[in-house]
Amino acid sequence: MSLFKRLRDLTLSNVYALIEKAEDPVKMTDQYLRDMQDDLEEAEKAVAAQIALEKKFKQLFEEQEALVKKRDEQAHLAAQAKNVDLARRALEEKKTAERKMNEYKLSYEQNRMAADNLRGKLEDMRKQITELKNKRETLVARANAAKAQKDINKAMAGLGSDTAMAGLKRMEEKVLQMEAEAEASGEIYKTEKSLDEEFTKLSKDKQVEDELAELMKKYE
Repeated sequence: MSLFKRLRDLTLSNVYALIEKAEDPVKMTDQYLRDMQDDLEEAEKAVAAQIALEKKFKQLFEEQEALVKKRDEQAHLAAQAKNVDLARRALEEKKTAERKMNEYKLSYEQNRMAADNLRGKLEDMRKQITELKNKRETLVARANAAKAQKDINKAMAGLGSDTAMAGLKRMEEKVLQMEAEAEASGEIYKTEKSLDEEFTKLSKDKQVEDELAELMKKYE
């Protein structure tokens, strides 16, 4: 027995309440849809079988109805021909056909009512399946929205946590330290370069002075 059959006495709103309480409403809805689809297929077979019975008894009823009319006409013809025995036989068969006709008519009407009832239930099942499919689409949209919101909240919580802020603070301090070290190394390099330039200049000046002294000696 399918899940939907076990819950066939529940209204669709009760089914929705059970779905809402489920751990995974989408999966639960899919399960209901599968069960209802199975029930729908069984119901379609039952309706088809009932319609076949309805048509069968309708045909039998119409056959006997036609036979009653035929035997009645034949009885009149036999009576006009003064054939009493033939008229009697026609009336006897007419009587038998009338009895069968009434029986088949009753069976036909009963099966027609049963078929109409099943058709109505079948239509209700189709409407419920359509409604539940629409409900599923809504649940999927809500589930996706909830997941997205949860992911966003998780990300925002991480950004706003003390641990994250402390980490950012340490990174900022590290960068400041690296900038200070870079600036200091630049100053040292600049000082060392200036000192070397001074000694180079001093060496060049001494060479000039020595050459100038030698030159002046030649003209003393």
